[in-house]
Amino acid sequence: MSTFAIALASMIAFIVAYHTYGRYLATKLFRLRPDETMPSVAQRDDVDFVPTDRSIVFGHHFTSIAGTGPIVGPALAVFWGWLPALLWVVFGSILVGGVHDLAALVISIRNRGESIGQAAGRLISPRTKVLFLIVLAMALSIVLAVFGLVIANIFKLYPESVLSVWTAMPVAALIGWLVIRRGGNLVLPCLIGLAILYLTVYLGTTALPLDLAKVLPADAVYATPVVVWTIFLLIYAFFASVLPVWLLLQPRDFLNSLQLAVALVLLVAGLAIASFSGQADLMTAAPAIAKQVPADAPPMLPFLFITIACGACSGFHCLVSSGTTSKQLKNARDAQMIGYGSMLGEGMLAVLVILACCAGVGMGRLTRDTSSGAIEITRQEPVAMADVSAEEAALDGSAAWRSYYRTGLPTGEATAGAAAAAGGGWKGQGLDKKLAAFIDGGANFISSIGVPLKFGVAIMAVMVACFAATTLDTATRLQRYVLSELAMAAGWKTGANKYVATTIAVGIGMAIAVFAGDSPGKGGLMLWPLFGATNQLLAGLALMVAVFYLARRSRPIAALAIPTGMMLLLPAWAMVFDLVNNWWPNRDYVLIVFGTIVLTIQAWMVIEACLLWRHLPDDLKQAGSESDAVDPIAAG
Repeated sequence: MSTFAIALASMIAFIVAYHTYGRYLATKLFRLRPDETMPSVAQRDDVDFVPTDRSIVFGHHFTSIAGTGPIVGPALAVFWGWLPALLWVVFGSILVGGVHDLAALVISIRNRGESIGQAAGRLISPRTKVLFLIVLAMALSIVLAVFGLVIANIFKLYPESVLSVWTAMPVAALIGWLVIRRGGNLVLPCLIGLAILYLTVYLGTTALPLDLAKVLPADAVYATPVVVWTIFLLIYAFFASVLPVWLLLQPRDFLNSLQLAVALVLLVAGLAIASFSGQADLMTAAPAIAKQVPADAPPMLPFLFITIACGACSGFHCLVSSGTTSKQLKNARDAQMIGYGSMLGEGMLAVLVILACCAGVGMGRLTRDTSSGAIEITRQEPVAMADVSAEEAALDGSAAWRSYYRTGLPTGEATAGAAAAAGGGWKGQGLDKKLAAFIDGGANFISSIGVPLKFGVAIMAVMVACFAATTLDTATRLQRYVLSELAMAAGWKTGANKYVATTIAVGIGMAIAVFAGDSPGKGGLMLWPLFGATNQLLAGLALMVAVFYLARRSRPIAALAIPTGMMLLLPAWAMVFDLVNNWWPNRDYVLIVFGTIVLTIQAWMVIEACLLWRHLPDDLKQAGSESDAVDPIAAG
C-alpha cells in the first residue's frame, strides 16, 4: 500500500503545482499571451521553424528531455536511500527544473527562436555568448557519446528490443509524410503505428531477437555489439538531424510519447496491484535512508543532486527548449504545458524509477535463459526476511534489492577496491546494472497485471531505448545549431553549413564513444563523471540568464535567483570534490582538463554577470520600458 500511496501523492503534488505555481510563472511572471507572434510563424522555413500543434510539440519535447537521464540517475541515487531521492525529485522538479525549462523556452520564443547561448550574449555580454556556447558544445558531445552507448547497451542486453526501436523510424517517417506534411488526421495513423510498434515487440520477443553477439567474432576488438550499434545509431542521428522536423523528429517523438503513455499506464497499474496485494512494499524492500553506504561512494551532499540530474533539473533541457521546441511552438500560452508540464511529467517518471528500483526489484531478481534459442525469463523470489540477519536487514532492506545495490557492501576494514571487485559498491554499479534495475523492476510491476515477464521486460526495454533515441537525434540537431553559431562567431561560414556542422557533431560523438577510453565503446562512460556536474552547471548558467531577463523588465527574480544559486553552487562543489579527491589522485587527465575548463568558464561567466549587475539600473534607464511581445534586446 505504501508504494502506491507514494506514487499517488507525488502525482497529486505535480498536478497541484502545475495549476498553481506553473500558472503563476506563465501568466504573472513571464506574462505569456496567446496573441504573441511566434518564431515558428515569423521565420517559417518548414525545416527547423514549423508551427505545430501543441500535442505534437509536447510529444517531441517530453520524449527529448526524458531520455535515460531520469532513469540512470535515480537508479543510482537510491544508493543513499529512496527518501532523499524522492524528496529532491518532487520538490526539485516543481521549484527548480520546471522553472528552468519554462524560462529557457520563454526567452527563446522572445528572441527569434535563438538558443539560450545567443540570448546570454544579448542579455549579459558577447563574451558570455561564446563561453556559453563552448559549454553547450562540450555537454552535447558527452550526451551524444553516452546516449549512443546507452541504446547500444540496451540492444546488447535486451536484443528483443532492437526490432521495435528500428521499426519505429520508417513508421514515423510515413506518418510525418502522410499526416503532418499533408495535414491529415493524426489519431488513426498514430494508433496504427503504435499497434505496429507493439507487434514488433511481440515478434522481437518470440521470433526475431536481433543479437549481434551471435554473428560478430567473439574475439573482435572493435566489431563488438556495443561499438557496431553505436556507429549505426550515430549515422541515423546524422540523417535525423538534417531532415525537416516534420518528416522524422516530430512524428517519431509523438509516436514514442504514445508508446510511453501505454508503458506508464501498465507500469502504474501493475504498481497499484502489486502494492495492494502486498507483493511490493517499499518500506521493507529498501532503506528510506541508508545507514551505511559503500566506502567508495561520494558524500550525499552535494552528489545526490548531481547524480539524479535530469530527474529534477537538467541543463540539457534548456537546449531542447531553446533549440528545437521554441521553433515549433505556435502559441505562447502553450509554453506552460510544454515547458513546465513536461518537466513535471519527467519528475513523475523519476518517481516511478525510484519505486521500480526499490519496491519492484524487491519483488525478485530476473534471470535470462537463451540456451534454447528463445528468450526465457524467470523471477527468483526474494529471500525471506527471516533468513536475513537483523544487521543486514537494517542496512539494506530485502535480499533482492541488496543483490542489485549492495553486493560487496564493505564492512569493518574492507576497502572500496574490494567492494568494487565483488561487483558492488559505488564503482561496481555499471551502466548495465542501472538500466537492468529499472527494466527488471518495472517488468515485475507489469507482471502483476498478468503480462508475462518476458513481454514486460521487452516493453520496458523498448520504452527506455526509444526515450534515449529521441534524445540522441534531438541532441544531434542541437549540437548542429551550437556548432553553427560558434562557426559564425569565429567567422567560419563553411562550418555553419548544416551538413558540415552535423558531420563534425557526429564525428566528435563517435570518436569519444568508440575510440576514447581504455577500450572501444568505453569512451562515453569515461566522461560520464563529468556529465552530471556539467549538466547541472549548465542549468545554473541558463537560470542566471533568465534572472537578467526578468531584472531588465523590473520583475521579481526570487523564483529564479534561488534555484540559480543552488545550480551554480552544488555542481561546482561536486566537480571540485572530484578533481581533488578522485581525478587528480588517479591521474585522470582527460577529466582533469575537461573539469578545469568547465569550472573556469563558469567562473568567468559569473564574474561577467556580476560586473553587469552593478550597472543594471543604468542599463534599464537607457532601455526604458521593455515589451514582451517584441524583445528590444533581440531587435537591437
